[in-house]
Amino acid sequence: MAGRSLKSVPFVLSHIPDAGEDWVELLAAGLTFDCHGLAPGDPAQHPGTGALLGLHDVPGGEAISLRPAPHLVEGSGLLPVVRILAGLGAELGHLPGLIAAHWQPAQCWMAPKYFRGVVEEWIGGGAFPALGLTSLQRNDDGSMISAGLGFLIGQELRFEPDRRLAPAAIARIAVRLIHSLIETGPLTSAMSYLGPEGEPLRVEPINHGRQLRVSFPR
Repeated sequence: MAGRSLKSVPFVLSHIPDAGEDWVELLAAGLTFDCHGLAPGDPAQHPGTGALLGLHDVPGGEAISLRPAPHLVEGSGLLPVVRILAGLGAELGHLPGLIAAHWQPAQCWMAPKYFRGVVEEWIGGGAFPALGLTSLQRNDDGSMISAGLGFLIGQELRFEPDRRLAPAAIARIAVRLIHSLIETGPLTSAMSYLGPEGEPLRVEPINHGRQLRVSFPR
């Protein structure tokens, strides 16, 4: 059974389990993905709270999940796999009655129209959707940590508390750095960058390379 194509992500239903089961397998670009939580089975587990884009509150309702098939799990953070997964998710975003999309690595809820728009633009050759496939989370100590970048490169950004920087400014800097890091991959040593306003930035691995601390040389 053929599905509607989304830009460069046509797909087919490659496996339909027996009646009464809650999942199907989708095949796109030679990769398989499992869609769980379908009726008449139980819905998938609700993802819980998270960042909000285009939404006022975390939605309720029943959830379905889309994830790489078991043999792809080890490579689920590779950009080609992520691109197809996001494209299929955007295609499911056309389902009637859908009220939100959730990107688990970023702990981010998005309005369906927003999610479809940024993913379709990316698949069509645009910029990586850093606002959606990654997010910023504030710690109790006031620091800001990215979520979702580690899924892709194994490192998250860390902004130490700085009253001189508004959250919007930190978000703009994070997006600029995420776009660069998606292209270059993880850092093994300190690097210098320019922020969106031309400001100098220093990015250095910390915490055994699991985080990248962003500082602002004066």
